[in-house]
Amino acid sequence: MPGTLLLKQSEIKELISMKEVVDSVETAFKAYAQRDVQMPPKEYLFFQEGDLRIMPCYVRSTEEAGVKCVNVHPHNPLEKQLPTVMAVIELVNPETGFPMAVMDGTLVTDLRTGAAAGVATKYLARPDAETLGIIGAGKQACTQLMALNEVMDIKEAKVFCRTCSTRTSFAKKATETYGFKVEAVETAEEAVKNADVVVTTTPSRKPLIKADWISPGTHINAMGADAPSKQELETKLLLKSKIIIDSWEQASHSGEINVPVAQKVLKRKDIHAKLGDVIVGNETGREGDEITIFDSTGLAVQDVVTAGLIYRRAREKGIGTDFDFIS
Repeated sequence: MPGTLLLKQSEIKELISMKEVVDSVETAFKAYAQRDVQMPPKEYLFFQEGDLRIMPCYVRSTEEAGVKCVNVHPHNPLEKQLPTVMAVIELVNPETGFPMAVMDGTLVTDLRTGAAAGVATKYLARPDAETLGIIGAGKQACTQLMALNEVMDIKEAKVFCRTCSTRTSFAKKATETYGFKVEAVETAEEAVKNADVVVTTTPSRKPLIKADWISPGTHINAMGADAPSKQELETKLLLKSKIIIDSWEQASHSGEINVPVAQKVLKRKDIHAKLGDVIVGNETGREGDEITIFDSTGLAVQDVVTAGLIYRRAREKGIGTDFDFIS
C-alpha cells in the first residue's frame, strides 16, 4: 500500500494549469449548489498579528475529502521575508481516514482564488467585456489576471496599489506575459473608471472603491475581504448592485459584505444569489446594464476538488515523495 504522498509547491506547478483550476473550481461551485458537499464554515484562530483558518470538506459523489490549514499574516513579506498567506492541504480517504496526501496549499490557494474570480466573471460579466481594473499588485493580483485571461478577451488593463514600484513592476511583467497593455496608474479611481471588469485584492479595512466611480454594466470581483472588519467597496456601491456570494455563512461573517451586514445596513434579502446557483441555473446572473459584485470568501470545496486533481495527476506521473506517517 502506498504511503502518504508529499507534494511541494514546485512539483504542483508542473502538474496543473490555470485553465484546469478554473474548470475544477466551477465543478466545486456546482457540487456545493447541488448539496453534494459537507462543508462547515471556516474556523478562525486570531493571533496578535494575523490569523489561522481551518477549512474541512467532503464531496460525497467523488469521495474526495480533506482539510486546508491556512494563515494570513499581512506583515510577513516586509518583516519576516515570508508570504502573507501560507497553507497546507491534507487529503484523506473517507473510507479509512488514511492520509492520502499532504501538499503545499499556498499555490493551490492562490490559483483557486484567481479561478473563482474567473468563474464569476464567466457567468456575470458582459460577454463583450475587454477592459480590466485591478486593485492590488501582489501574488493574488497575478493569479487573478491569469484566470481572467482564460475567460475574457482582455484588450487593456490598469493596475493600482499604494507602492509605485510594485504596481510599475507588476504592469511591466504582465504586459510582457500576456501581450496586451497593462498600465500602472496613480489612483484607484483611475484603475476602475470605465473598466468592464474590476478585481480588488487588498487587505483593506477602509473602502477603496466609491460607487460614483463604477459604470453601469461593470462586474466586480471583491476578493480581498476575508476576515471580519475588512471592506474594499463603499457600502453605497453594494446597495446599488446585484450581489452574488459564495456562501452566506462565510460572506456575512468575513466577506466584502460583513461590515454593512454587521451594521444592519445590508440584509440577507439584499443578496441576489450564491454563485453556484447561478452556474447550475437555479438563479439568474447578469440582466442588462446592472452592476454585479461577486463577494468571494473562498470555500474549502474549491481546495479539495483542486487538490484531488493534483493528487491523481501526481500519482499518474510518479511525482512527489511517499512518506509513512504511521510506521
